[in-house]
Amino acid sequence: MLKSILSSEDCAACKFCCSFRRKSLWETPVFDKKNKEKLEKKYPDAVFKKSGSSGFTVDLIHLYKTDDEEEEAACPFLGKNGCLLESDEKPFDCSIWPLRACKIDGQIKVMLENTCPAVSKVPLEKVRELVDSGLGAKIISYAEKNPDSIKPVLPGFVVF
Repeated sequence: MLKSILSSEDCAACKFCCSFRRKSLWETPVFDKKNKEKLEKKYPDAVFKKSGSSGFTVDLIHLYKTDDEEEEAACPFLGKNGCLLESDEKPFDCSIWPLRACKIDGQIKVMLENTCPAVSKVPLEKVRELVDSGLGAKIISYAEKNPDSIKPVLPGFVVF
């Protein structure tokens, strides 16, 4: 979805979106029950935990080696050459990163997480154009049907 503004090479080299600081576990993507069950069979070492009313996230706690809030743990589906998941197995969160659904004053909005190194090189207006071209509506529609995917708004993040 974001290939029109982000290069595949930049994303593949970075993999920032596939590792999570202990203090950023809220950012871990949400899987639906069907995908979770499929992936548990395919990747028996992957550990999931409940997230919200019907979603699941990968449980990374056992991968941290210290108590440092800044320590990072990689997604168990990240391999040497990128994501191991087939496109139909990837959570929606992964396909729209660094965009997210958030809720402000009861309204679902699209938020840009400014922590993505690749998107920081893209003019904000190009990101806004992509959101306005239909991707924003798709993100909001998904969030309405899957409220567990809605993320908190943090200072510095851009809301469209």
